[in-house]
Amino acid sequence: MTHLLTMKNIYIDGLNNDESTPIIRGIDLHLDKGEVLGLIGESGAGKSTLGLAAMGYTRQGCQITSGEIQFDGMDLRNAPSHVSREIRGNRISYVAQSAAASFNPAHRLISQYAEGPVVHGLMGRSQAEQEAVNIYQDLLLPDPESIGYRFPHQVSGGQLQRAMVAMAMACRPDIIVFDEPTTALDVTTQIEVLSAIREITRNYNTAAIYITHDLAVVAQIAHRIMVLRHGHLVEEGNTRELLKNPRKTYTRQLLSVRRSAQTTSPAPPEDEVLLEIKNVSARYSRRDKSVLEDISLKIKPGRTVALVGESGSGKSTLARVITGLLPPFRGLVNFQGETLPTSFRQRRRNQLRKMQMIYQMPDTALNPKQRIGKILGRPLSFYFGIKGSENKKKVTELLEMIELPGDYRHRFPGELSGGEKQRVCIARCLAARPDLVICDEVTSALDQLVAEEILNLLQRLQDELGVSYLFITHDLATVKVISDEIVVMRNGGIVEQGEREKILTPPHADYTKLLLSSVPKMDPDWLDELLQERRAATA
Repeated sequence: MTHLLTMKNIYIDGLNNDESTPIIRGIDLHLDKGEVLGLIGESGAGKSTLGLAAMGYTRQGCQITSGEIQFDGMDLRNAPSHVSREIRGNRISYVAQSAAASFNPAHRLISQYAEGPVVHGLMGRSQAEQEAVNIYQDLLLPDPESIGYRFPHQVSGGQLQRAMVAMAMACRPDIIVFDEPTTALDVTTQIEVLSAIREITRNYNTAAIYITHDLAVVAQIAHRIMVLRHGHLVEEGNTRELLKNPRKTYTRQLLSVRRSAQTTSPAPPEDEVLLEIKNVSARYSRRDKSVLEDISLKIKPGRTVALVGESGSGKSTLARVITGLLPPFRGLVNFQGETLPTSFRQRRRNQLRKMQMIYQMPDTALNPKQRIGKILGRPLSFYFGIKGSENKKKVTELLEMIELPGDYRHRFPGELSGGEKQRVCIARCLAARPDLVICDEVTSALDQLVAEEILNLLQRLQDELGVSYLFITHDLATVKVISDEIVVMRNGGIVEQGEREKILTPPHADYTKLLLSSVPKMDPDWLDELLQERRAATA
């Protein structure tokens, strides 16, 4: 049988300081028309590198050293550049892990959607724009007829990720490489996007490589799964069979990760408050409607407040208000007993130090032209005046704290995996020794094993240092582990808030119940059953 895509004995090396490091070590891969192949494994396993190689492409600093890549009878490894350009984006497209780093901030979404089909001569501009509206609607983007005329910064992270999925589908490709396409999505939106991706691949008989660290997600969409670790293929098999009877120890470890609920930290005295938000409302311009409306909450020393809700609910906007990146038009932000200036530019250096933020997208949070050592050394010198050999020593200690080798200080962000880059963001935050850390989806880019280690690290730091967390997330499994209190947001307002046990114990508020029912299960039939149940409820 002739496969649509065949990759044989692929070896890929990365170059760092003139030294070659193996990334992919002799992997075979095949894909048939209409088939969805899941690639899973921990951060740094080589999933994204292998997915990109399916297009005959490697990132800067990487090279395919041996092996064959055949797509529809064409040799992609040795194809002329004009042939590769014709195939990429047209017959094989790619959905990146970080949409924020992949869109051109100077162009509207619909222009970037239309570019592919127009450049490849598939249709004119007006037809491409109409097709964009149709697929925006299929992917449940709000206001599908007008959202395309916004710039990337004017939509939420989840909406931007869906716009990128739409852009990859613009040319109706034979293969789509999905690199963590639902990482930035809340659980309710994730269901709809997974359903839309599955329906589109079925309707157009499109093949797909679906890269993810979330086994419950890949169970809903993949026909076959390949498990990778350290550039090696651990095992491969039919999705149902592999989930039911994994042969290898590492696969069993991935399947058996179950986070046990954390013991709630003892509550400080009622009058002891670290951060208090009082009746905050915010908008991005005078003409826009409010993105936040009358928000009030408190965070106590040594406690974790989880902020949950759909994409576009206002979670990250609230974080921007707290940190002074977006001035509210009404309300106050009090920290350690004093009202903070609305803009970070007016805040004292020590106020900035005590309140740090870890961003959702490490690709846009790290300067790609600076080495990791300089990125981590900057807050040490800025806040504490630590320079020279002492600075290098502290940087090495930070890297060890997040379980990365000390020699990573010589690397650039582009030489790290997505999970490794997020850990560097966490280390940069900790370098300032803050009292409050705002965590904006900090585990969304991490595989389950590494995410659990990061959560354990954050918990240990809280126990040892008494640091408080505002933990923004759409992962309700994480909420159950990390939170002392939960705040549920929707459409810029608070639906309910309270102690973790109170919010997670039935009876739930209707919206909270919807969120909890939307958490994927390790069952290939779960998505179908849930969609049928919801259709029946609305019939």
